Amino acid sequence: MIHHETLDLLEWPRLCQHLSTFAATKRGTLVAQALQPPETQAASVSLLTQTQEADWLEQNNSGLNFGGIRDIGMAVERAYRQGLLGGEELLAIATTLNGARQLRRTIDAQPPEDLPVLQALVADLSTHPELEQQIYHCIDDRGDVTDRASPKLGGIRDRLKSTRQDIQQRLQRILQRQSGAMQELLITQRGDRFVLPVKAPQKDAVPGIVHDASASGATLYIEPQAVVELGNRLRQLLRQEKTEEEVVLRQLSDAVAEVYDDLAHLLAVVTELDLAHARARYSLWLEANPPRFIEPQEQTTLRQLRHPLLVWQQRHEQGPEVVPINLLIRPELRVVAITGPNTGGKTVTLKTLGLAALMARAGLYVPAREPVEIPWFGQVLADIGDEQSIEQSLSTFSGHIRRIGRILTALGGGEGEVGGEGEVSEEEMDELSAFSPHPHTHTPTHPHTHTPTNALILLDEVGAGTDPTEGTALAIALLKHLADRARLTMATTHYGELKALKYQDGRFENASVEFDEATLSPTYRLLWGIPGRSNALAIARRLGLNAGVIDAAATLMATGSQDDVNQVIAGLEAQRRQQEERSQEAAELLAATEKLHREVQHKADMLRDREQELKLQQQAAVQQAIADAKRDIAKVIRRLQQGDVTAQDAQRATAAVDAIGQSHLPAAAATPAKPGYRPAVGDRVRIPSLGQTAEVLTAPDDDHRITVRFGLMKTTVSLADIESLRGEKAEVPVKTKPADTVPAAQAAPPAPAIRTSRNTIDLRGMRVAESEAVLEEAIAQGSGALWIIHGHGTGKLKAGVHEYLKRHPQIQRFEPAAQADGGTGVTVAYL
Repeated sequence: MIHHETLDLLEWPRLCQHLSTFAATKRGTLVAQALQPPETQAASVSLLTQTQEADWLEQNNSGLNFGGIRDIGMAVERAYRQGLLGGEELLAIATTLNGARQLRRTIDAQPPEDLPVLQALVADLSTHPELEQQIYHCIDDRGDVTDRASPKLGGIRDRLKSTRQDIQQRLQRILQRQSGAMQELLITQRGDRFVLPVKAPQKDAVPGIVHDASASGATLYIEPQAVVELGNRLRQLLRQEKTEEEVVLRQLSDAVAEVYDDLAHLLAVVTELDLAHARARYSLWLEANPPRFIEPQEQTTLRQLRHPLLVWQQRHEQGPEVVPINLLIRPELRVVAITGPNTGGKTVTLKTLGLAALMARAGLYVPAREPVEIPWFGQVLADIGDEQSIEQSLSTFSGHIRRIGRILTALGGGEGEVGGEGEVSEEEMDELSAFSPHPHTHTPTHPHTHTPTNALILLDEVGAGTDPTEGTALAIALLKHLADRARLTMATTHYGELKALKYQDGRFENASVEFDEATLSPTYRLLWGIPGRSNALAIARRLGLNAGVIDAAATLMATGSQDDVNQVIAGLEAQRRQQEERSQEAAELLAATEKLHREVQHKADMLRDREQELKLQQQAAVQQAIADAKRDIAKVIRRLQQGDVTAQDAQRATAAVDAIGQSHLPAAAATPAKPGYRPAVGDRVRIPSLGQTAEVLTAPDDDHRITVRFGLMKTTVSLADIESLRGEKAEVPVKTKPADTVPAAQAAPPAPAIRTSRNTIDLRGMRVAESEAVLEEAIAQGSGALWIIHGHGTGKLKAGVHEYLKRHPQIQRFEPAAQADGGTGVTVAYL
């Protein structure tokens, strides 16, 4: 009872409702809404592994696709109990079998080292393709039994069609002969009988059976005598059709019942995959990280821990920003006492830790910064809120005691539930307060005789609701009792005596919620090692309580020892603020240093660019000088040719000048090309052809294609088809081709595609949905060209194939085959 009560107190059902919105199937949604944490650490580790593998699939392979999966549990159960399934139920079973097969293929296609748990989960999954094909053969897309389901049914429907045509023809002749007696020139139906709308005064013109009349009585719906016999025959054929349809449905229902165990197992596996997928997607949405269950000697580490329900409220309900908390709990600590003013966030801290423990135990990531290290708590027990009840004669104190009694019973440290229906008796009070000496009497710590269980205890306002002296004594006794029996207890309190337990027992620690005295408001930050002050007088003054009353209370406080404690706490808080200021100064110094480093780096880049520019200018100057020298030498050569000196001498002079120029000319440096836009994972890009803005999910592959997501759709596009939000076109690297060894005119033309049995598929007799699955497999395994035989028929299969080829990203083009290969009854698709 206390375990379910704790889940309600921590609002676990509300978190499960949020989780269920990430499920893909109806059954997964229902199971997620009623999710219960497992009872063993091994089960929690298995669930976490499933979540991590589903997370890997989501980020590396676009996740799992649950298309076609339906909640077929009730239908399968009814078939097992010899019930008759309808066409829509059978069709749902067929699509579920197909969807489960696609899930298994997706998981099996991944490297075994990446998905060992999920691959083991689907290893023995039986998807019964023969049953699926049998259903598709007998049931059409609307859930009706097809003509081809049985020869007898086909014959009956042929006779039905012929009979209807005979009735229509006879009625048309009557309409033409007796048009003046008709209210309207049309044929209608009443029930399964064909009738004509005849004017009431002229009913004798059309002898027959009156099946209905209009509201005004001016029109009678008469089945002419000439078609009564045909109508009777039509009714008999309809009964025969229904009987034969039930025969087909019975055969299919029996086939489903024969594989009941496999279908039940398949549904359980698909639901487990859906839950793992939902946990991964919810964890990604929370920006959470996978937890690691630590050993008793390790420290609990939860940095920047956020309350998941507050995160949901912030994002979906425009709630305030969530303030994270840090929980770094040493392994020897057993009790943490949190103090501070009301509305400061003490209770939220308890609930945040409780939900984090439950999420880790249920296989969910924890919304905290890495690393997330937390014990596996087999029990999470809480006393949060007020359980007072007028009907049960329970005061606030009694309600707390009853719930604490149930917690102690669950831990094995109590003698049954504490308290009856009324106030707590003196004997029960003595029993609870007998756990330790009076708080004002300090006694040496004795060796602990109990081994703590893996339990997390959360107590809100422990000991409140009664006389402060007795409440303090009870609270201290209870916390010492829990320190011996529970792995960790966190309790909020206003009692100052509980703050001193840290200095008496090394298993205790203090924490407090911060309060800004300047603004008289809480900051919701959790401070460790420093007890908090209630700040009741400051809050009362802010809320407008009479100043005289507040001053009198301050005078009374100054006469007690509490004032000394508050002064010590104030000194500790001042030291903490000084440390925070110094930390802030160090952070600002670090930021200034990083800014200086960026400036120096920027100047270094500018100098490097300037140096490159100077080199290019110098190179251009040298080249210009050599060109001028060559022109001068050319003039010399012309003059030499006109005189006695030979031209060979001038050429030798030119070569010498060239050699000098080459020896002084720097090596030509290629100007680095400015890199074009290249999308990174997580960038937002625009797809002009689709008119969509999408998020990049994968880096470009060897074919320069990336996977993007817009809305709920994911697709693969080429870099040439996208641009940045600023309009920059993506850079598509050009593949360099090796130089031809023969002249271009002599290069051999590409070899023509040759039809073989391996690149030919026959789709005749299939439905469009069936053909798409066969096409997808053939395209994935093929290369070059693919011959698709679809025939002519009604043309629906051909149109469906062409529409699918138009949408498929791996199809370059398609065209009718040559006449020798089947002409327009065959389509050739080029991959």
